[in-house]
Amino acid sequence: MTGSTVPRRQLGRYLRDLRMQASITVRAASRELEWSEQKIWRIETGQVAMRTLDVQAMCEIYGAPKDMTEALKGLARETKARGWWHAYGDSLPEWLDLYVGLEEAASALFRYENNLMPGLLQTADYAAEIIRTHRPELLDDEVERRVQLRMDRQAILRRPVAAPKLKMVLAECVLRQLVGSPGLMAYQLAHLTYVSTNPNVELRVVPFVVANPGVTAGSFTILRFPEGRMAEPPTVYVEGFTGGLYLDKAGEVAQYDDMFRKVWDVALDDQASQRLIAELARSYEQQ
Repeated sequence: MTGSTVPRRQLGRYLRDLRMQASITVRAASRELEWSEQKIWRIETGQVAMRTLDVQAMCEIYGAPKDMTEALKGLARETKARGWWHAYGDSLPEWLDLYVGLEEAASALFRYENNLMPGLLQTADYAAEIIRTHRPELLDDEVERRVQLRMDRQAILRRPVAAPKLKMVLAECVLRQLVGSPGLMAYQLAHLTYVSTNPNVELRVVPFVVANPGVTAGSFTILRFPEGRMAEPPTVYVEGFTGGLYLDKAGEVAQYDDMFRKVWDVALDDQASQRLIAELARSYEQQ
């Protein structure tokens, strides 16, 4: 279990289940605990670390048995663990903190992107250009920290043990959207080819000439986790301009699974995708 993200989410789900089994609403729980409803929602969605005293108080109100209370207090202690990404402090938004922890713990990542190059595939120059465009007020030192965070995230693909499987589908517009200079884009596309040589990475492109079902869904990532007694459920992550959305209900995940299969099936195969990437890289080099 890596970092605090997974135990936070597990603890939140257990506490939510206990509250619902006791037929206690969030509003009623907030009155009993003298907390805001927002705080309880953040606990139940795994966004905050927990003190054992707070877990004890919640379990008492929800009528949890003693052995369950002790087990959840032990899980609360694990929520204090810090992942490597916490060293970046304020450079990491709270909503992205949760995602990076899940990404680190995942055994498989299925990603569809129809806008910009995904962070796991970006070069440092591409990442810096995106960050400066999105946050022009940032000083160079802060841009460098955010770029380094993105580069450090990519290390999961090269782990000697338990590297996650990555299946990536890019819409052709991702390759054609100019970020920075043509030279920057030529290098970025060459980097795509390099990353796709990893045995755990599969990369495909949906060309303009086919009907792309992904245009209705937008970009998304499906994360799956190692199986086990306390396994995390599959989770869909959808990133917006100001934050991220996490979906883990079975029906929601099934819909995104179906959408990923559709975009995978209409995409060019691996070899044809590489030929298109190489062709576009050459066109950038000639500009």
